[in-house]
Amino acid sequence: MTTQSNMTAAQTLAELLVNNRGVKRTISYLETETSERVVAYGELYERALGILFHLQKLGARPGDKLIIYLANNEQFLDAFWAGMLGGIVPVPVALGISDEHKHKLLRIAKKLGSPFIYTDRKTLDRIGSFAGGAGEQATYDGLASRAFFAENISDISRAGKTHDVRPDDTAFIQFSSGSTSEPKGIVLTHRNILTNARGAGEASLWNENDTNLTWMPLTHDMGLIGMHIMMFAHRMQLNVMPTELFIRRPLLWMTFASRKGVTVTSSPNFGYRHYLKVLGDRPLGDLDLSKMRLVYNGAEPISVELAEEFMTRLAPARLRREAMYPVYGLAEATLVVSFPQPPGQMYESIAVNRHELAVGKLPSPLLKEHPDALSIMAVGQPIPYSFVRIADDADQEVPEGHVGHVLIAGDNVTKGYFENPEANAKGFTAPDSSGRSWLRTGDLGLMKGGKLYITGRAKEIIFVNGQNYYPHDIESVAIRADNMELGKVVAAGVRAKGASTDDLILFVLHRMDMKEFLPIASQLTRIVNEHTGLEVSHVVPVKRIPKTTSGKIQRHLLEEDYVNGVYAAELAELAGLRAQLEAAGGAKVTSNEIERRIKDICDAALERNIDVNDNLFEIGASSLKLIEIHEQMDKIYPGMVDLTELFDFPTIAELSRHLEGKLAATV
Repeated sequence: MTTQSNMTAAQTLAELLVNNRGVKRTISYLETETSERVVAYGELYERALGILFHLQKLGARPGDKLIIYLANNEQFLDAFWAGMLGGIVPVPVALGISDEHKHKLLRIAKKLGSPFIYTDRKTLDRIGSFAGGAGEQATYDGLASRAFFAENISDISRAGKTHDVRPDDTAFIQFSSGSTSEPKGIVLTHRNILTNARGAGEASLWNENDTNLTWMPLTHDMGLIGMHIMMFAHRMQLNVMPTELFIRRPLLWMTFASRKGVTVTSSPNFGYRHYLKVLGDRPLGDLDLSKMRLVYNGAEPISVELAEEFMTRLAPARLRREAMYPVYGLAEATLVVSFPQPPGQMYESIAVNRHELAVGKLPSPLLKEHPDALSIMAVGQPIPYSFVRIADDADQEVPEGHVGHVLIAGDNVTKGYFENPEANAKGFTAPDSSGRSWLRTGDLGLMKGGKLYITGRAKEIIFVNGQNYYPHDIESVAIRADNMELGKVVAAGVRAKGASTDDLILFVLHRMDMKEFLPIASQLTRIVNEHTGLEVSHVVPVKRIPKTTSGKIQRHLLEEDYVNGVYAAELAELAGLRAQLEAAGGAKVTSNEIERRIKDICDAALERNIDVNDNLFEIGASSLKLIEIHEQMDKIYPGMVDLTELFDFPTIAELSRHLEGKLAATV
């Protein structure tokens, strides 16, 4: 059962912004626990017009591309909507502190041709320092000549000239998240976005009395499309929490939800797990989540066990179990493919034999306690205007309950990837008898009782912290290690039974003893961690890397062997060798007060007694751990150390000497 959406009849996002000028709703930017900036819908329109004037003064014209490279949510949305009004095509790109993130920005800029960039000077300078050594100086120079700095805006009183935008014009380009080599640009039109917003609203029964809260990055499709554009289209009260604030203080998520009377929020597995880990055994206090009716769960494979744990833990705050809302979508669908309909039902799951999930198979049902059982969450039915087909390898529909490729179609689906004919050829089926061409999502699933279940993925993607990473991207970083080359190291995502996310495992061809392998493992851990921000769970020595007759690596065989304990003895021996080295060396005594304080912070964050000369990346400090370490340092030495400096000075000893020099310079 659905109801008519309360959206305006806007045909473009520019028209939507104009139509919402007089709506008595606001966007609250929640910068800290006690401070926020409130911007009315009408003020958002005026600010966008004022920024459009400056962009046009710089030379931006309809159809030009505008990279938005900002951490500040308010600045980001002002620039995004300015692009909508002027027919300028925004290209959101996530800020990153690693070299691979910087390289990704330059690759995107080169692919776009001659884009403009909206950023801040400090951020662009960091890209400039990197570009020369990466062989991208010319790309950077061109980008810098078309840069507009957010901090330069002091006057937005003059309005830019709006453009007559059409429904099938490109609204913005969403580049694939997590990819570090050749990111694909998903081209989304105004028609795509508003069709999906209308269908999602009808399925979820959104209305003007809803209040949303999001911490999802605006560079992510769930953050920008799902939790901003769609909610703005349905005239909700909007609350935006910085992603970095959620990472540092995740408990504020539900504190804000209680305080603001939030009815709609969302997160991937990563967010629910992060919240629960920090919450621990703490009491919930006076949290009141009784108004919450939709807690979206998507953006990565959904863990049934984690959903259960989250809803059980939050039940004392009067969060209704029926509020958990598992969904399926992807950027190519302009986000939403399926929602449970109508909302307010208890979420459902099935347990099937994990060994019977090949295309064309009818997996056997099992009790969830069975050792071969895989619990799979139902992700609802196709929303209005969205079409789903489960197909075999020949793109033909399979019977009910059988596993197949998830294909999608509809006015919400992208027509293709930006200047990428190869990806377009692979990404779409030939037209069927009705003339409809279907997009191949790369996911595998089945339909049962009218509901969609995602069983796995045909594409090899590793899901970590709500982002997807391609194995070959990680391998291209790993081969920077000494004597390493493609084909000798294999990256894989392995999800242990009961776990809610993938572990990143590196399999390395090695036929010597473990003592010789230990420094190789340490170097690989450090390099991958340093350049991607990902934590490597294990580096596994293997005597052979299985391949097909055509030379394609068979990652699934390595993954299966790992799960089945084939490498347990080697991993145990490596752990023993590490313990011996640590016992022999011990943790060195710090030489000064700064070093001692930094060591205390790092020991607490990493939950171990580390040497002051240990490389943080080599011992597995993830991006989240680095943020935690930086936050604690900033409390003691406010504004003295930038997060990126942890990459430049990756040991406690180096960092303390660097900080000592900076402190001396301020005296």
